[in-house]
Amino acid sequence: MIHYTKQYLTKLENLFEQGGFLLRYEKGNFKSGYCLLENNKVIVVNKFASMDNKINILVEIAGVLEFNMQLLDDKMSAFYHEVSQKEIKL
Repeated sequence: MIHYTKQYLTKLENLFEQGGFLLRYEKGNFKSGYCLLENNKVIVVNKFASMDNKINILVEIAGVLEFNMQLLDDKMSAFYHEVSQKEIKL
């Protein structure tokens, strides 16, 4: 179950940070709400998206990206497996 809270968003942000990705919130004209720059491990999320949309976007991205599990501690590894199994229903 996805929790649409600031704490859950922070936990997702920490997951990407610990996974070696740079997560940035920028204004932009992203149709999907985000832009992936995979070669640079940079994720750009539309800063004007609502908190719910930001959470959905990050969960969607977590399901697509390959994380280096050696970079994640046990707690974040378990959280990654939990998040990557979720399906977003818009």
